[in-house]
Amino acid sequence: MTAHVAQYTLDVTDLNLMAKFWSAALGYTASQGDDGNAKLYPPPGRPGPTVWLQRCGTPKPGKNRLHLDLVADGGQAAEVDRLIGLGARRADVGQTGAEGFVVLADPEDNEFCVLDGPPR
Repeated sequence: MTAHVAQYTLDVTDLNLMAKFWSAALGYTASQGDDGNAKLYPPPGRPGPTVWLQRCGTPKPGKNRLHLDLVADGGQAAEVDRLIGLGARRADVGQTGAEGFVVLADPEDNEFCVLDGPPR
């Protein structure tokens, strides 16, 4: 028996901001419930876990222990530019620049990577 990733949960303080950012970043559809949370769904026919945005009352305390690695449909540089245009920023977690990925942070400083191709 094994497990598989069904959903990625992210604690957020500004639900509307984060739902807007992550749905645009991933091309997902956002559905906000009346419980103060939101669920993001991948486009029909595209596999992928759902994303649960869970409202919490505290800011992120430090570097994420778990993060997303994204692969763009187009080139890495264009995707980094697009994500920065959506509200991400470059983040320094000690990388050298030769890793094959770019580290970004979302509007609430959650780090994620944009890979230059499929994971190696």
